[in-house]
Amino acid sequence: MRILFLGDLMGRSGRSAAIQALPELRAKLKLDFIVVNAENAASGFGTTSKIAGQVIQAGADVLSGGNHTFDQKEILSVINEDARILRPVNYPASTPGRGFSVYNAPRGKKILVINAMGRVFMNPLECPFRAVDDVLKKYRLGATVDAILVDFHGEATSEKMAMGHYLDGRVSFVVGTHSHVPTADCQILDGGTAYQTDAGMCGDYNSVIGMDKGEPISRFLTRMNKERFSPAGGPATVCGTFVETDDRTGLAKRIEPVRLGPRLMEHMPEV
Repeated sequence: MRILFLGDLMGRSGRSAAIQALPELRAKLKLDFIVVNAENAASGFGTTSKIAGQVIQAGADVLSGGNHTFDQKEILSVINEDARILRPVNYPASTPGRGFSVYNAPRGKKILVINAMGRVFMNPLECPFRAVDDVLKKYRLGATVDAILVDFHGEATSEKMAMGHYLDGRVSFVVGTHSHVPTADCQILDGGTAYQTDAGMCGDYNSVIGMDKGEPISRFLTRMNKERFSPAGGPATVCGTFVETDDRTGLAKRIEPVRLGPRLMEHMPEV
């Protein structure tokens, strides 16, 4: 299977660039499945049912989330009903929505997508390692499902890397989100799992992790909050990761970054 993951959509600039790019990326990379992290899509904080619908209509099969999943309370009206919208699996069981689901892909293939969130410098949720383990007790790569993708939304690179090695050989692809900066460590781990510490964001990189520069710099200088953060609105770069899996085992054969836009050095896999 050919899978594309796009990192955090950051505000109007990021989501507009991703929505515009998705149809071209699906065709050019001959994609079977697309997952997009949309937890910052609405003014940098959460997403709405309207925005989710626009990203899905553009070509995303699943939207994952993170610590800002519920910032826009309007999402509560759809997150229980629409299995294409995920929140981290290690939220309490009583939290609305779901943290994983199995989806149909072309050629009769099935893909399991799991969204989890780290705990280092993040909200004190339940253990993400045990939460993902619990899901994997029900599904087996290459047997009950043809591919497994894990979006691990976390702050600490060490925690993300630990999750990658912990799941190595049991899932197709572990990708980190939340840092909004693409890491240069795309690799296939010893057991055959594709891994990247952070896919980066889809947003304006002439910014401080997607936000207008003034307020973040002011807070570092003064330790005072003068105004609300607002997403940078300049031209966005679309950042993500392309993974190709083995149809027999579900493990990764190939992983490459995807970067499309004016600010970072572009990279597009050859297919």
